[in-house]
Amino acid sequence: MTLFKDLSLSAINAGFVTVLVGFTSSAVLVFQAAQALGANPAQIGSWMLALCIGMGVSGIALSLRYRAPIAIAWSTSGAAMLITSASGVDLAEATGAFIACGLLITLCGFSGWFERIVKHIPMAIAAGMLAGILLRFGLDAFAAMNSQFGLVFPMFACYLLARRLLPRYAVVAPLAVGVAIAASRGMLNFDGVELALATPQFVAPSFSLQAMIGVALPLFAVTMASQNLPGLTVLRASGYQTPSSPLIGWTGVATLLLAPFGGYALNLATITAAICTGKEAHEDPAKRYSAAVAAGFFYLLVGIFGATVGALFLAFPNELILAIAGLALLGTIGNGLASALLEEQHREAALITFLVTASGVSLLGIGSAFWGMLAGALAMLVLQASPDLQGLLARLRSPRSDKLDKNLE
Repeated sequence: MTLFKDLSLSAINAGFVTVLVGFTSSAVLVFQAAQALGANPAQIGSWMLALCIGMGVSGIALSLRYRAPIAIAWSTSGAAMLITSASGVDLAEATGAFIACGLLITLCGFSGWFERIVKHIPMAIAAGMLAGILLRFGLDAFAAMNSQFGLVFPMFACYLLARRLLPRYAVVAPLAVGVAIAASRGMLNFDGVELALATPQFVAPSFSLQAMIGVALPLFAVTMASQNLPGLTVLRASGYQTPSSPLIGWTGVATLLLAPFGGYALNLATITAAICTGKEAHEDPAKRYSAAVAAGFFYLLVGIFGATVGALFLAFPNELILAIAGLALLGTIGNGLASALLEEQHREAALITFLVTASGVSLLGIGSAFWGMLAGALAMLVLQASPDLQGLLARLRSPRSDKLDKNLE
């Protein structure tokens, strides 16, 4: 009853905009990730259903429990990582990696490790890896102008205008323009689109070392460092001091349960969370939780028609998909690069992480996200040697060693 008293039209609108922005900005990445792993249309619908159930149920439950606007989202950076770095891994192996990732998130949350671990994760490395993962999408958005300039350039122009005048709709506006142009040119194919309910499709997991190293660990790393940590920061910055451990832990449980059906990784929302935590949702901060609850119900509604969402993306021209994905991620790419290069002492290691990840290099069947993280950590270790190691290097370069060098000459 308290919820209905606290619910307002502005809160319902904020919840609706949260879901709208979440879907229009990154659902295409989830769709592409499922395709990259070989999922069929029914399985793509199952992914949407599983993710929406996870976001809806966990968001509603946590918001009601802590009376705070706790919005849950799928891991956008995780989806991008799956597209670029999961080559050679089939859907069954990926499902096993999703389960492992969910287990790691659960343990990291409920054990309290999250707060301790994030203090030791170099943010420059995590940000560099994230920017490297997403770089391809930004490049593809502009490369699409080569084949469809008349479609992509107006979308880009609309994006700039919306960013200036209506920043909240900076992704929705160019999507609408792109759809309108594509429709006027007969580029939309709705033959396979029909209103259909999504049905869960169980995928038996398969566990392999390649998938654990190349998918589970990078997925866990980017979800925790580039999704959960900023999500928690949004809540803290808005004045909500909810305990972090149960929030992280329950998103891990949701991931663990829904992974066989396509729920690859759930986490605290960041951009969409800001919509629910702002004063536009409700003038009273104590009642803004109702906006996150409304968002949860909208997620459940959309998830029921997950099969239709998957078929709808197939109807759009590829250039439109590439353009909207790239434009939606421009801000995230920029923020990632800014965070990676912010501290001079970490700059070179972060740059190495970014370049190795963006290169797409694949060694031993393991994607570039892992190698970028490893290369950056190695660079940071060497370039910022501990005092003991620095002392050892100094002794090696002592006058005695210089004299020995001359004798050898």
